[in-house]
Amino acid sequence: MSFEDLGLSEETLRAVHELGYTEPTPIQDKAIPQVLMGRDVLGCAQTGTGKTASFTLPMLDILDGMRARARMPRVLILEPTRELATQVDEAFKEYGKYHKFESALLIGGSSMSEQERRLERNITVLIATPGRLLDMIERGHILTSGVKILVIDEADRMLDMGFIPDVERIVAMTSPIRQTLFFSATMPPEIRRLADAFLMNPKEISVDAPTSPAETVQDHLAIVDERDKGKALRTLLNAENVDNALVFCNRKKEVDMLRTSLVRNGFDAAAIHGDMHQAVRTETLQKFRDGKIRILVASDVAARGLDIDDLSHVFNYDVPHTAEDYIHRIGRTGRAGKVGRAFTVASPEDGKYVAAIAALIGREIPRVEVGDMPALALEEGDDRRRGRGRGPRKPAGARPRARRSEPKAATAEATVVERPEPTAEVVTNERPEPAAEAKGGERPPRHRRPRRGARVDAVSPKTAEARPDEAPAGRGRGSRGGRGSRGGRSEDRGPKQTNGGGRKPARERVRADEGQPYGSTDDAPAFLLRRPPDRDT
Repeated sequence: MSFEDLGLSEETLRAVHELGYTEPTPIQDKAIPQVLMGRDVLGCAQTGTGKTASFTLPMLDILDGMRARARMPRVLILEPTRELATQVDEAFKEYGKYHKFESALLIGGSSMSEQERRLERNITVLIATPGRLLDMIERGHILTSGVKILVIDEADRMLDMGFIPDVERIVAMTSPIRQTLFFSATMPPEIRRLADAFLMNPKEISVDAPTSPAETVQDHLAIVDERDKGKALRTLLNAENVDNALVFCNRKKEVDMLRTSLVRNGFDAAAIHGDMHQAVRTETLQKFRDGKIRILVASDVAARGLDIDDLSHVFNYDVPHTAEDYIHRIGRTGRAGKVGRAFTVASPEDGKYVAAIAALIGREIPRVEVGDMPALALEEGDDRRRGRGRGPRKPAGARPRARRSEPKAATAEATVVERPEPTAEVVTNERPEPAAEAKGGERPPRHRRPRRGARVDAVSPKTAEARPDEAPAGRGRGSRGGRGSRGGRSEDRGPKQTNGGGRKPARERVRADEGQPYGSTDDAPAFLLRRPPDRDT
């Protein structure tokens, strides 16, 4: 089948033939007719299978009947990385050279004022990353209510990068009456859930993912100690006839550290990752394409959508966590019928990831020895988080367990020490008698009074006669005014005592020296019994 059989316009076919394409790829053959019909499409295809052209080419013919407006794009394309967004923007310009439309690129790391001026024109196609697009929407520079075609590209990569919540916000701002094109390299349950929420009666198109590297790529595996990976990489770079090479790391921090190490050892190397300014990333890629930089250390941001001609070598400084990423990485070399070489530097703790790659490609990766370094064996399982396989990590704040000392051997002559038996001490609540009695029967000083709530052992005959069945008075939970009474009387309390006029008698206390309760009129001080003088009214 040719492109003429897909129903594309003459202007689009003319641009395609000028670029040298004659036959569509499987994803293009299945997706282009469905997009021209206006149906929602759910496509599952790996990067490098021509997926960009499968929605770009039919979209150009649909745009001819749309009216452009300022700040109201008709087509919105979401990409996870700046490089992919730039690649799609270039594809629109190449395929649409004979069409009249305006496009804009919104990516982070670029001047926002220039992008704002670009949006003042009658924009038809908007290619953006989720973060920068939300910034423009919140500033009021874009209205997404007029979007007629929405493209979500590389959805699984957006899931890995944490962009799915932003994508959901953007989709909620668009019109529900739209055509949605959803593409992903893999289809995990999270991506399937998003597809069911965004699409309406979609046409599912699946292209088998490549399960083995290209025949033109010769891949090898070197297993060394974790601390010797840098030395192994430098040895391979010196031993191989490297024209230009991509070196992949799993983390952005390792990209900068490895680039610094290579430069310090005399290699011409540069770095590229997501935290760099877009102008610096574009300049670095252009220098690498022009041959001004020999070695480019990159994160997985360069594994998808990065097309470099005549790349001789690919080095995996870190084993990828996903087996499919291994095919993407080494697939950057060995293009256009040329032979490419790929090397993966692994440590014994990477056995789990190497086994997953071998299961995907259906064979073991040929192993090589690096210099005089001993060849090590892979360990089963994943000990990457254990710190170079030195055992399980101790919890934070844990103290080392003290070693149990061995019992000392008993000597022949043992000395027996007899200790006296402890005598039982009798503890009573009686307070010591004061040195001298108070004069005149007066109340003892304050510091000699018993503390409130103290246990009472002696009860006056007057109290015992009035309350024979009760314990000595004390402040407890069952007393009037306590927490358990609330104004009522408990059933286990004795009869209510009154003092002639029905008032409650004063709280009974015990003198420390005589054991007599005071508070009655017999022991009251004289000034309390003195009546106040009569006053003339």
